[in-house]
Amino acid sequence: MSFLLSEQHRMIQRLACDVAQKEIAPQAAQWDHTETFPKVVIQKLAALGLMGVCVPEVYGGSGLDHFSYVLALEEIAVACASTAAIMSVNNSLVCEPLKLFGNDVQKKTFLTPLARGEKLGCFCLSEPNAGSDAGNQQTVAVKKGDRFILSGTKNFITNGPQADIAIVFAVTDKAQKKKGVSAFIVDKHQKGVEVGKVEKKMGIKASGCCQLIFNEAEVSVQNLLGEEGQGLKIALRTLDSGRIGIGAQAVGIARAAFEAASAYAKERHQFGKAISEFQAIQWILADMATQIDAARLLVHRAAHLDDEGRSFTKEAAMAKLFASETAMKVTTDAVQVYGGYGYSKEYPVERFFRDAKITEIYEGTSEIQRLVIASQVLR
Repeated sequence: MSFLLSEQHRMIQRLACDVAQKEIAPQAAQWDHTETFPKVVIQKLAALGLMGVCVPEVYGGSGLDHFSYVLALEEIAVACASTAAIMSVNNSLVCEPLKLFGNDVQKKTFLTPLARGEKLGCFCLSEPNAGSDAGNQQTVAVKKGDRFILSGTKNFITNGPQADIAIVFAVTDKAQKKKGVSAFIVDKHQKGVEVGKVEKKMGIKASGCCQLIFNEAEVSVQNLLGEEGQGLKIALRTLDSGRIGIGAQAVGIARAAFEAASAYAKERHQFGKAISEFQAIQWILADMATQIDAARLLVHRAAHLDDEGRSFTKEAAMAKLFASETAMKVTTDAVQVYGGYGYSKEYPVERFFRDAKITEIYEGTSEIQRLVIASQVLR
């Protein structure tokens, strides 16, 4: 693994940084305040090829590697964690399983418009009684001729209100328990699919999140993703890739908080000098910088292993765990550097603090990451 970026990697990083700072950052606080989905900017990211970064060009994507993806995603997250979440779900949780497990017809029909950003995707695994215990699926899919009939409720679906295509997990054989779960590609606008409760969240408020209710929704057997009973395998493999994306998002949030705190420490004067001259503040900033670099390197290692086609389950879990906890620690310390002003919505670190928390929860809590890591190192 090289620590030096290739010219192609620098180009994608610059491209993402440019759109993030010019078109996303100036509007991020307002989107957060009004809980507005940034549709125009998502279309802009699509035009730049950032909604299907790792999808082959033949299917409408940019044909780049996962390392390029995390470089771009970090830059977007520095500007707006909500936009990064939308981008991450479409890339990691929807395009990736379609790329890995879809047949050619499914790729042409569904992957291509998703990668081009013509449509938006969501990932439907979590349920009221299936969060960390992903195998405890209650949504069922009953086969009737050339159709499956889906019934059940999915919880906390990021992109859910705005999505066009959903990857949905449902039980097709109760007797097989976890081995009886299958994955389906579902048109969210079809009959039998409803948007339920729309969540009012602490952070990433510009990304939509809701319940999706499936009330005897008919899905063609042609929309079965992979093989029947392969659903949990698909979900877990998808989450491995997704955790690299969440790690990159967390690094971006932490970096935004660090940059804001560093600038503020130079401007804020107490006792006759800038607070950046006090050792207490210097040590806080030094720890922030060190933790962010360490988190970034873990994310880059996981992405590098993915690109090489090697196992990266442990490394993805480590990256997600460390980066998300770093984001929470760094944003907390950034609020502290700002003092009372950090607690005000007038300053950006308040938003960074709220946005950081979800990275310790979605796509596997920190506790689940520790279980994954332990299971790997104890083999």
